[in-house]
Amino acid sequence: MTILMWIIAASFLGGALSVLTASVFAYAAKPHWVGHLVSYAIGALLGAAFLEILPHALETGNAHTITATVLAGIMGFFVLEKLVLWRHCHAEQCEAHDHHVDPNDHGRSGMMILVGNTIHNFVDGVLIAAAFMADTGLGIVTALAIIAHEIPQEVGDFVILLHSGFSKARAFAFNLLSSCATLLGGLLAYFALRSMQDWVPTLLGLAAASMIYVAVADLIPGLHRRPELRATLEQVVLISLGIGSIVLVRFFVSGVA
Repeated sequence: MTILMWIIAASFLGGALSVLTASVFAYAAKPHWVGHLVSYAIGALLGAAFLEILPHALETGNAHTITATVLAGIMGFFVLEKLVLWRHCHAEQCEAHDHHVDPNDHGRSGMMILVGNTIHNFVDGVLIAAAFMADTGLGIVTALAIIAHEIPQEVGDFVILLHSGFSKARAFAFNLLSSCATLLGGLLAYFALRSMQDWVPTLLGLAAASMIYVAVADLIPGLHRRPELRATLEQVVLISLGIGSIVLVRFFVSGVA
């Protein structure tokens, strides 16, 4: 497969597949399954960021520039989230994802979610493209981490759309349309980065920053709502499985290559 085909396939899986899986969960799955997915996603995000993306970025770019990019990225994502452009809250009691929507809302909360989600999906596509252009194995690992955290996010977004007055069919259709931004971001980044290879390490730094921010700022605080020992042990195991899956995927990809 060419790099472009990898980007198209990974962007499609990172977008449409996440929406389809999230819809199944939102329709039929038990609520506590989403919590397990979140724990696994934390491990996948942190594993991809610290074991794959950052090391590769540091090998191909200036260390000071990369670490400064990660710091700037974390600050930037914080500001974006404050501006309600980065919708990454997965917890049921989150302020941004309040399920008790005003009946006079007329779908405004749902549309806000869709706008933020579309921007986020576009950025995911750009990061997937940058990772594949650096290394095919790195691209696969990055796409896996993005898919892992997209599914619980999409479940939360789907529920909010329903509570905002959307029908199930309309919520699914709008979420699926929003997911197309991942493919658009991937394609635009591929054609732009072909002539700007020097930007790839910087974009990898931003990819690592986004994953670290999502895991540490948005997902981990939700786990603290269940402080009991059994829940903590389950979370540790699932986070470890998320990290382990990144290691296994990279090992498999390296072996095949």
